[in-house]
Amino acid sequence: MADSYILKIFRGHPTHQYWEEFELEMVPSANIISSLMEIQRRPINRLGEKVAPVVWESGCLEEVCGSCSMLINGYPRQACTALIEQMINTTGQNTIRLAPLTKFPLVRDLIVDRSRMFEDLKRIHAWIDVGETSSNSQPGPKIYPEKQKVMYQLSTCMTCGCCLEACPQVNAHSAFIGPAAISQARLFNANPVGYTQRSLRLRPLMEEGGVSDCGNSQNCVQVCPKNIPLADSIAAVGRDVTFQALNDLFSFPDREE
Repeated sequence: MADSYILKIFRGHPTHQYWEEFELEMVPSANIISSLMEIQRRPINRLGEKVAPVVWESGCLEEVCGSCSMLINGYPRQACTALIEQMINTTGQNTIRLAPLTKFPLVRDLIVDRSRMFEDLKRIHAWIDVGETSSNSQPGPKIYPEKQKVMYQLSTCMTCGCCLEACPQVNAHSAFIGPAAISQARLFNANPVGYTQRSLRLRPLMEEGGVSDCGNSQNCVQVCPKNIPLADSIAAVGRDVTFQALNDLFSFPDREE
């Protein structure tokens, strides 16, 4: 095993980006976040120049918050679970490239603004209005284990942005909402209480940039750190959107699950 490794970081701000290299001592079990923390502690690049510390975003450090998403060797993933030794052994190279996600506005260095994802969650009503039921002491509707299992997997979405980064339909020329919001619409519609408000989630997905804009590349499934069945969600919501459109057109009674 090499005694050191190199982080080659694409850093800067929206009007000026550049590559900068840092050489670090190999430490057992080091990950990308701990390596960036070491650079922050001692911001000296490979040329021996003292530079501004690299900035990045992180929170939980256990792949739950989704905030440390970045491109690592060109692949969108979470920096907290990217182990240095494992990546070097896999690639056979002691240089690891870090870059910010490209589908979101750059803030600085490795930080991007993922606000669009949170706005999209508002757009598809990604919550349940409980209203008067919050004061009801009676148990809620039953959800069978098979359905609970699917709902739990959908609920693990951390809005990390990896699926949008990998999706070819998410680009400057498309309004596609992306897989994450579509999957969350499926999650809240699966809830017996949320099902009563399904039209609030499905109608926005009929509009420009909605579910029909998916190109079915299924890149999202390949990169999702939580292994959420995003392609299944898109298919399920696409079917539900069709029923909703017919219901709106012909005023059919609400379809039961």
